[in-house]
Amino acid sequence: MISEVQKKVIVEKLYPFNPAMIGIFGSYARNEQTGKSDMDILVEFNKTVNLLDIIGVENALSESLGVKVDLVTSKFVHSYLAPHIKEDFQVIYHAEK
Repeated sequence: MISEVQKKVIVEKLYPFNPAMIGIFGSYARNEQTGKSDMDILVEFNKTVNLLDIIGVENALSESLGVKVDLVTSKFVHSYLAPHIKEDFQVIYHAEK
């Protein structure tokens, strides 16, 4: 489980890229994280975001949160992984329409 402070940091770092939705999955979503766990974040963008920006924000999140972050965009989720992500996915931000 992630704290409210961590949620705020995640949203603040991704907000400039116009996210439609941000969520977590994996060990942090299941509250099973260990010192070796990375934080898996799934984001759906309202507009196209280039790979360099995604890598940059992933690195900024890792630095700010003090844990390795894997940032995945909904556009590139492999069909094999989608059911596993859905099992424990938790939305932490949803843009107002």
